[in-house]
Amino acid sequence: MDNLASGTAAAPLSRYAPFRRAGDVVYFSGIIAADPSTMRIIKGYSDLPAEARKLAGEIGEMSSDLKDGPIAAQSWWILNSLRLTVEEAGGTLNDVVKLTQFFRNLRDFPIYNRIRATFFETPPASTVVQVSELLPTSETLLEVEAVAHIPLARGDAC
Repeated sequence: MDNLASGTAAAPLSRYAPFRRAGDVVYFSGIIAADPSTMRIIKGYSDLPAEARKLAGEIGEMSSDLKDGPIAAQSWWILNSLRLTVEEAGGTLNDVVKLTQFFRNLRDFPIYNRIRATFFETPPASTVVQVSELLPTSETLLEVEAVAHIPLARGDAC
């Protein structure tokens, strides 16, 4: 088993690897919408790069953007971080076979699901769970972990 913790992989918030490989199977740690370099939680569209805001669903209407923005922005951030981490492990999102999604509130699932569809051509197997709390703060609305099948012959991180 090997792991890698560098480059574009989602940076851990504590002492753990962003992913670990066991043969052709790669396990990805849970990813939240946090930027460890700035110690900030993604709270809304304004925390995303300008080119990502529309992709996440920003429409420029205060009532919608303030209501949907926190989960939409966190969803985009997490799935983009997962994409980058899977790429660092030598794969693509097409290699992801299983997602486990932890929500603070299941009412957020439809917004997340809409954004998830823009990242995955074929949806992976999926489990959705509501939890009472996520680290590091109450502003954390979602955490996503993944399992991928990335053959050693193709994976850069072995």
